Amino acid sequence: MYTSLITSDPKVMMGKPVVAGTRITVEHILEELAAGTTVEELLEAHPRLTPEAIYASLAYAVELLRTMKAAS
Repeated sequence: MYTSLITSDPKVMMGKPVVAGTRITVEHILEELAAGTTVEELLEAHPRLTPEAIYASLAYAVELLRTMKAAS
């Protein structure tokens, strides 16, 4: 689902996962949502962001956590 929307490149944001074509990290999106920022507020603050990219960031985080749990 998120494979084309979330990318990681060592030359962009130190290799952190970002929304493709931006420098907006998955980490930033999660921090903002956790702080109570709404999807609408995120979209307004970052015009290049899409709702699909926000949900892809959430899906990426879930998959990462699932993988970490399986590895432990």
